[in-house]
Amino acid sequence: MADQARVLDRAIEKAAVTRSVFVAPGALAALPECVRDFGERPLVVIADDNTMEAAGRAAVSVLAGAGLTVAEPVVLDEKPRVKPHAATARGIAATLRERGAIPVSVGSGVVNDLTKYAAEVAGVPYVCVATAASMDGYAASGAALLDEGFKRTLDCAPPVAVVADLDIVAKAPRRMAGWGYGDLAGKIVAGADWKLADALGEETIDPEPFAMVQDNVRAWLAEPAAVANGEGAATGALVNGLLVAGFAMQAHGNSRPASGAEHLISHVWEMERLTFRGEPAAHGACVGIGTVALLALYEWFLDQDIAPGTVRTASGASTPERIEAEIAAGFPAGHLADSARAEMAAKGGRAHRRAERLALLAERWPALREDLRRTCVPAATMETWLRQAGAPAHPGDLGVPLSKLAADYRRARLIRRRYTLLDLLDDLGWLDRGIAALFAEDGFWGRRMGAEVRHAASA
Repeated sequence: MADQARVLDRAIEKAAVTRSVFVAPGALAALPECVRDFGERPLVVIADDNTMEAAGRAAVSVLAGAGLTVAEPVVLDEKPRVKPHAATARGIAATLRERGAIPVSVGSGVVNDLTKYAAEVAGVPYVCVATAASMDGYAASGAALLDEGFKRTLDCAPPVAVVADLDIVAKAPRRMAGWGYGDLAGKIVAGADWKLADALGEETIDPEPFAMVQDNVRAWLAEPAAVANGEGAATGALVNGLLVAGFAMQAHGNSRPASGAEHLISHVWEMERLTFRGEPAAHGACVGIGTVALLALYEWFLDQDIAPGTVRTASGASTPERIEAEIAAGFPAGHLADSARAEMAAKGGRAHRRAERLALLAERWPALREDLRRTCVPAATMETWLRQAGAPAHPGDLGVPLSKLAADYRRARLIRRRYTLLDLLDDLGWLDRGIAALFAEDGFWGRRMGAEVRHAASA
């Protein structure tokens, strides 16, 4: 734990905005220290029904007890859970401007992202009180919100301070720690995708933010059963890992250190308002499953032989016409499809580099393949870790048919301009081939489904 605390301290030093972080049992008592620099402006707690009970009332009491001005809280009461709509955040921003107030987010992913974006729109800083170890967005720049139905990361500043009272975090529903574990698991794919993009001249690795995450992610994932059991040391390490990932994003300026193609599958499902047992599917749950899906695809890819002749004869990369047809077939007409077109237009601006990318791939393949193998975790191993952590690990755990996942491997690359394994396979003309291999009878997903579903997935 001491080593992890030092990792967190070093990450805070690199953060662009956040300057105070308190992670400990009883840390809520430090909240007044986080807001002293705001002068006499009133403070507004932003929470939902559950987090108001879990920590919001206590936060109001601690602040008022320190002699600070605390306005009426904003309690979001959408059922069964508050949804990440940018319009909600803009409404909160209007309240902040009307009251001349500074927001204190009390909650986890959605509440924090809504408050973060509201603070940006209102032109004020904010403080975050974390109530669960459920995702890595507490300390990150940007808020992942649905804006006219399209899941995008909206530019906004991270909190100036984060308080994670481990007594409060430990009382959160146990499944939320599994979601956080799933979000951290995704850093394995994020690291591999960034190495790929760097090797092919698409996006140079930023060494310090990269190392913040990749030097530590295996340690964060090392005790999944202890996470599921709610053990104190494991919970603290999980919180630290989620915060460090956020600080890496702060230091780099976007989500590249912590997000790869696994997040693209998650975003597709979230944009579709995927629900399971009457509740919106949690972000970390979707990311964990997306991580298994991409690790399986990486395994297939890393088993391929690539040489100069391979790339010279590569064909079948998506044309603009095919991409347009995929967007039209894969997303409803309107804002969703138009946003996908904008992202793919930006990606298409680099299409002229395809031959150069593939030449670099062939030249660097032996060393790159070994590096990626060291970075990745076998998909079956990750599936086991997620289950041990109490996290969803298979699409069926969220009610997603494997036949749908087969289609979503293709759709995922259409929603972001970031270069990932999905784009490289498309460059090679191998994307359909790789997906088909996973769903074949002896493939990763084929071994996990019946023959009738296999036929539907490959159709």
